[in-house]
Amino acid sequence: MAFESSFVQPAIPRIDGHYDHWSMLMENFLRFKEYWNLVETRIIAAAEGVDPSKAQHKQIDEQKFKDKCKILKKDTAKDIWDSLKQKYQGTARVKRAQLQALRKEFETLHMKAAESVNDYFGRTLIIANKMRIHGECMKDVVIIEKILQSMTPKYDYVVCSIEESNDLDILFIDEL
Repeated sequence: MAFESSFVQPAIPRIDGHYDHWSMLMENFLRFKEYWNLVETRIIAAAEGVDPSKAQHKQIDEQKFKDKCKILKKDTAKDIWDSLKQKYQGTARVKRAQLQALRKEFETLHMKAAESVNDYFGRTLIIANKMRIHGECMKDVVIIEKILQSMTPKYDYVVCSIEESNDLDILFIDEL
């Protein structure tokens, strides 16, 4: 317990309109807290007619206690998870529309005059990652080329140097 308290507790992820991204973060959070098994499966009670051992009884009670932390007038953590998935994941048509909007945003993306390279790089990666979450198969070379082609003219010499000294097809984003 003393060892655990020295770590910073992770924040509970909030849905930001992108269910797939949120569900990935939330699953990691719940796994860290050792609650994921309650979402993935229901509480496993002892078989009918079989008297559980004290250890099994304690484990079932612990699972029930963890599962009591619930919302949305649902009976179990699994029911809550399924309800959130249904509400926020959206239909294929909605996902396709969201992906189209992200593609347009990516295509029209340009570095702002007063923007730092790190800020622009981060802004580009956020959009690219959202596109990937929505199912877009996006290679690093596409993102790298977008960044290099859409920087302000004051970085033209840097862009030229990068393009001349590197094979962009095998360059990783982290290397850029």
